Amino acid sequence: MRQVLLGGLMLAGSLMLLEGTAMAAGDAAAGQVLFKQKCGICHSPVEGQNKIGPSLWGVVGRKAGTLPSYTYSDAMKNANRTWDEATLSDYLTNPRQKIPGIKMIFAGLPEESDRQNVIAYLSTLK
Repeated sequence: MRQVLLGGLMLAGSLMLLEGTAMAAGDAAAGQVLFKQKCGICHSPVEGQNKIGPSLWGVVGRKAGTLPSYTYSDAMKNANRTWDEATLSDYLTNPRQKIPGIKMIFAGLPEESDRQNVIAYLSTLK
């Protein structure tokens, strides 16, 4: 009886971990829609095509403030972070609060699922 209970608890814990991992990955298709609605006014998903903000093609894995064809604020150039899932999620919560002095006026994405979806989409831009 004790072994059955322990086995059930281990299975439940494993399923919860798998569910959390799936949620963290986000939905790239939903992220593309959100990107167009919230980010596309200022950012392009196309390589080499800057708008008011830099192109976000290849942003995942890139050091902040380093796209050669864009003029960043000193705050972004000196941010000393590399854009991965964790740093993007933290930043996109409230960009101006996370890196004071940046050019971007976007208020952020307070919903974690929205951030994860946008990050999943940005991860496809390679």
